[in-house]
Amino acid sequence: MSGVRHLYVHLPFCAHRCGYCDFVTAVGRPEQHAAYVDALLRELDEERHVLADPVETVFLGGGTPTFTALPELVRLLNALPQAQEVTVEANPETVTPELAHALRAAAVTRVSLGAQSFQLHLLRTLERGAQPEDVHRAFSQLRGAGFDNLSLDLIYGIPGQSVADLEADLAAAVELGPEHLSCYELEAKPGTRFTIHHGAELERQAEAMEDYFERVVAVLTGAGYRWYETANFCRDDKRAQHNLGYWLGRDYLGIGVGAVSTVDGERRRNTPKLARYLAGRYDRELEHVDEDTRARERLMLGLRLDDPLPIAGLEHALDPAGLARVEQLGLATRWNDTLTLTERGRYLGGGVTAELLR
Repeated sequence: MSGVRHLYVHLPFCAHRCGYCDFVTAVGRPEQHAAYVDALLRELDEERHVLADPVETVFLGGGTPTFTALPELVRLLNALPQAQEVTVEANPETVTPELAHALRAAAVTRVSLGAQSFQLHLLRTLERGAQPEDVHRAFSQLRGAGFDNLSLDLIYGIPGQSVADLEADLAAAVELGPEHLSCYELEAKPGTRFTIHHGAELERQAEAMEDYFERVVAVLTGAGYRWYETANFCRDDKRAQHNLGYWLGRDYLGIGVGAVSTVDGERRRNTPKLARYLAGRYDRELEHVDEDTRARERLMLGLRLDDPLPIAGLEHALDPAGLARVEQLGLATRWNDTLTLTERGRYLGGGVTAELLR
């Protein structure tokens, strides 16, 4: 078994469950934070044999990892393997000077701040707890603690969001100067509270999303950011190394309630039920990932990147006629056994990839 170099740790606790969220989360429950960290460390001990020494990246996602009681979060961080990149997701309203300095002292190298928007009316629509000024304050406190690798998350396509709102959000983000930006089109899954309340507006806005996406790319690349992945931008080559592991098709270990792993051709998902996870019952869903599936996933994820994708060994997953069509349309380029989407091809994204797959 080859050593896995990427570790994901799921912390499900949040102050509030936003209406568009379909992640595995738990609201509040401070009395369970210590027990949950105990359960995480138990699972890590059981699975440590699959990890390389050293690992390359550790990512704490959620939920809101920084909503977890600070002593328990620090205890967890101190017990995790050391890595070149250790990322913690944070909501702006949870960041304090004490938290920021504690993260630095615990060898965290990168914080991903869930800003989502700088517009109060849009934050209210998203049911976010932060105010616009909380983003600025949190960013300043993280900088004051010595972080030189900060990421901001923004969402576009929010019901009621105008072009002016989007441009104001992008301008505010650029002014802060994070090393990394993730800009996602709002995806509200069917059946969520958000879709029930805002479904009609989401449908009405759908036709504008291509224009919004192109505005995001134009503004951020114009400000000196590298558009290195469909929804991600960086300066000084500070790409998200953990996420790069996913996009490059590498194995990863996920621990925690609802966490997913892909190790040696097997994909597994832990139980989403917190009580069962706390009791050490993982009830894992298992899926065999055969070579055809891996090749298709490698193409779908690899073509999201701006680096050329080596296609040696992936040819059986490509449709020759589809490849000829997208090349003729100027949406993709082959060169020296690599494949790259052109700029227009990247804007069309998934549609082009679907055309390429056998």
